Amino acid sequence: MRRESLEPLFPMANLSGIPKQTLIGKLLRAPLRLIPRTTVLPILQGPLRGKKWTVGSSTHGCWLGSYEYHKQRALQHELKIGDVVYDIGANVGFYSLLAGVIVGETGHVYSFEPFPENLRELRRHLEMNHIKNCTVVGAAVSSADGEAIFDPSDDRCTGHLAAIGSLRVRTLVLDGLVLRKEIRPPNLMKIDIEGAEFECLQGASNVIQEFRPVIFLATHGREIHSACTEFLAKWNYRLTPLYGQLVESADELIAHPKNGERAATVL
Repeated sequence: MRRESLEPLFPMANLSGIPKQTLIGKLLRAPLRLIPRTTVLPILQGPLRGKKWTVGSSTHGCWLGSYEYHKQRALQHELKIGDVVYDIGANVGFYSLLAGVIVGETGHVYSFEPFPENLRELRRHLEMNHIKNCTVVGAAVSSADGEAIFDPSDDRCTGHLAAIGSLRVRTLVLDGLVLRKEIRPPNLMKIDIEGAEFECLQGASNVIQEFRPVIFLATHGREIHSACTEFLAKWNYRLTPLYGQLVESADELIAHPKNGERAATVL
């Protein structure tokens, strides 16, 4: 059964929610700049408490355990033992770790990430934490199998498929992977791929309509947001803004099948 409440299991403080501009925010963050980027520290709280994390691989909120606090809590609420999760835009692996720990040995996580630098950190985090139920796929998810140009950007968190870029990466279609039984169908999909969300949904249309996963969707740009929400509405999904805004203005959404059914775990 899905958990009714996570508070008794994973008490967490939203350390990342303290604004940087405030005096206390500045005071709390100042010592963090002194930690060498290659330092490996234990994650301080939440379901990942005690797991190892490389400080310089991402924001300090990851090892503090409060990274994207509200999204992390919402994912914890949705996931259950035995689930299959697609982490699309896995970056350096925080959500892959989180999902891997919660779904347990009978569940599985597929982590899709095209950027080589992120892939190295992703694999390192999985290996150092002995996560065995996660398959890393070094590719971007899109609407066609093949190759695409990738712009790494100045920030490893915002690299994206683009018309101009310094890398070429492999692209994959989720429908084809599931049809060929290369991956198990999903119970939950987390999609955050810096503007390629609509192409991802297009390439997963059969999977989504047949298996009805819960979808955590971050959209980038008004046109992409509109296209994605129209598609999901057509597929009979109910959209909820993660942060309480209107659906039209929110860039983080949770999509649930309107009929209430949730994908059955397929072995």
